[in-house]
Amino acid sequence: MSAGPRARLIIPDRVIGPITIVGGGLAGSECAFQLANRGIRVELSELLPVRSTPGHQTVRLAEFVCSNSLRSDDPFHAAALLKREMERFGSLVIAAAREAAVPAGGALAVDRDRFADRITEAVSSHPLIQLRRREEERIPEGEVVLASGPLTSDTLAAELLKLLDDESLYFYDSIAPIVDIESLDMERLFWASRYDKGSGDDYLNAPMTGEEYLAFHQAVLDAELAPLHDFEKDLFFEGCLPIEELAKRGVDTLRFGPMKPVGLRLADGTRPYAVVQLRRESLAREHFNLVGFQTRMKWPEQKRVLALIPGFQNAEFVRLGQVHRNTFVNAPRHLDPFYRIHTTPRVRLAGQITGVEGYLESAATGLAIAIYLALQLQGTEPEPLPSTTAFGALARHLTESDPKGFQPANINYGLFPELTRRVPKRQRRQAFAERAREDLDQWASRHAIELNELPEQAIARGAS
Repeated sequence: MSAGPRARLIIPDRVIGPITIVGGGLAGSECAFQLANRGIRVELSELLPVRSTPGHQTVRLAEFVCSNSLRSDDPFHAAALLKREMERFGSLVIAAAREAAVPAGGALAVDRDRFADRITEAVSSHPLIQLRRREEERIPEGEVVLASGPLTSDTLAAELLKLLDDESLYFYDSIAPIVDIESLDMERLFWASRYDKGSGDDYLNAPMTGEEYLAFHQAVLDAELAPLHDFEKDLFFEGCLPIEELAKRGVDTLRFGPMKPVGLRLADGTRPYAVVQLRRESLAREHFNLVGFQTRMKWPEQKRVLALIPGFQNAEFVRLGQVHRNTFVNAPRHLDPFYRIHTTPRVRLAGQITGVEGYLESAATGLAIAIYLALQLQGTEPEPLPSTTAFGALARHLTESDPKGFQPANINYGLFPELTRRVPKRQRRQAFAERAREDLDQWASRHAIELNELPEQAIARGAS
């Protein structure tokens, strides 16, 4: 993986502001750092530790809760394209992620503790950022960015509801367990990445026979679940369903989903019937995340059911899975391309509350807002980032999707405008990426913004 450019601390001569940001997650931290580096004073309010949340375990900024992955780092993957666009603007989040990276095949995954420490230090020590540990019960006056995340407090959600006049602001999400590797029977497991990507020891795999899989599937179906109210039962996000919800859809749904064995081979060259993959949580290699195993089983049930996974008979869990409320708005109804609320344009929304899905996408919205705000406060009327870029494609999803049935989404090429020329299927991702890079360069030039040069660009320039 490329090390990428570092997020540099910049103290401009002229200071303006302040801007209030509510929420110190990835979106709020990125937004605060970007604004401060552009000469804008920031007051950053963070709920922790004044009030705890169901998902957070520490009081550090930008804590990963559900996963430790920022998804693919393949240069032509949509997620990697978004990372590279962020790096060109000097993203703090991506710089910290590369410094705290742990092996994960072709993905960019991080050591949660090192990552959060890096972000917390960079934000809290910046001379133009005032970090306040408090709960905001009302939307602050003046220019404000609400980046309170998927766990927005009830009081602030109620205030936001007054601006939006919507019936509902939330859906339910679930997080996966984390296990201590020292408690597993390693003779039952094997190291491998799918299709041999990565170093070979990025993922730990628990293979299942057909008999073992059927027993596990039935145990998942029979498990006692944490209760939901009737009106909450259809509010899970399709892209992050609990394993028990998937199991209800058919006996093979898990085997073709998070437990798919494709790309993996046993020592004898055969493919397992099903497999549970574990991804490293830290450089020390002691904690592993059960990939795709979000769950709302009650905790004693989780221990009983997960013990059926080969090698898990004596498993000790650092964290068990749980369900929590994720708050998001119907963005196509309420947001413009600059993330402003139509009825109250001084208020901008950033992060998962906008209806983007994932840590990477959340951080990107905070960065985009900072760029727009900085241009505006410095006397320039910005134009939206082109929809042909990953930044612009995210905003396109939030502002141009059908408001009926709007669902959160990760960055993917389905959000981009179609290519205007015919390209062979195997070259389409590269064509999307090249168009995005060219259009971002032109946008930055029109706005007198100097972008960072990435290592692969320097190599290409030297070759030419």
